[in-house]
Amino acid sequence: MRIDSHHHLWRYDPAEYDWISDEMSDLRRDFLNSELRSQLIEAKVDGSVAVQARQSLDETQWLLEMAQEAPILGVIGWAPIAAKDFPSILDDLRQNPLLKGLRHVVQAEPSQFLTSVDFQRGIHHLAGTDLVYDLLVYAHQLPEGIAFVDQFPAHSFVLDHMGKPAIARHEIDLWSRNVRELAQRPNVTCKVSGLVTEANRATWTPELLRPYFDVVLESFGPERLMIGTDWPVCTVGSSYSEWWHIVEGWTASLSPSEQASILGETATRVYRLSGASA
Repeated sequence: MRIDSHHHLWRYDPAEYDWISDEMSDLRRDFLNSELRSQLIEAKVDGSVAVQARQSLDETQWLLEMAQEAPILGVIGWAPIAAKDFPSILDDLRQNPLLKGLRHVVQAEPSQFLTSVDFQRGIHHLAGTDLVYDLLVYAHQLPEGIAFVDQFPAHSFVLDHMGKPAIARHEIDLWSRNVRELAQRPNVTCKVSGLVTEANRATWTPELLRPYFDVVLESFGPERLMIGTDWPVCTVGSSYSEWWHIVEGWTASLSPSEQASILGETATRVYRLSGASA
């Protein structure tokens, strides 16, 4: 199966999506299942994973409702992991088998958030389940992410957007060293996603992004990489189908089984997805 491991849905509200800046003004509208389905059909994608875009239990429940319809096979939601009542909230959320993991927007938090007592207490509860934790950090936060992951060596983590390298500033060396170090942890997989928005959106090319892909391919290997589009955020710099074509081009020299891993099998395995078709 071809799986998009990372996209969003929302009913746009300026107060709730204040991270959508003026330069991304085209995103200031609704993006719903019907539009998603047409994108997946065009790109010949079989199913997808919806990911939280705001830190709200209401949104998590809404995404789970949206996932009752194909093509969404799973949801990465949000919950107040650092809250004292997180265990009971987690128990309630786990009643829905479409919940596959949780994510917190750590890139917006102060340093040492991941290693704080309250957050780690919550992750200890999460680690007692089969739910994945999606790690969303900027490149400069990767060392903290490594220290965080090291506290939970048996739990499954997914690095979102390849650790958000600062492509627009042509920064690769420090990011590369940290990604290679993180990849030494076998419980971490990585999403090939989100690169267009880290580059200059008007001038990027597949050739400019290729060295970053090569780093994660060498570091994680195909069996620990999964494609994600970050739709609709990706549309500020590329179309949905274009991102699929780019990643397919990067993987063209790999074996059929390695291509299948990146284009769907890794996501299916890590998120425990079961069949559907757009």
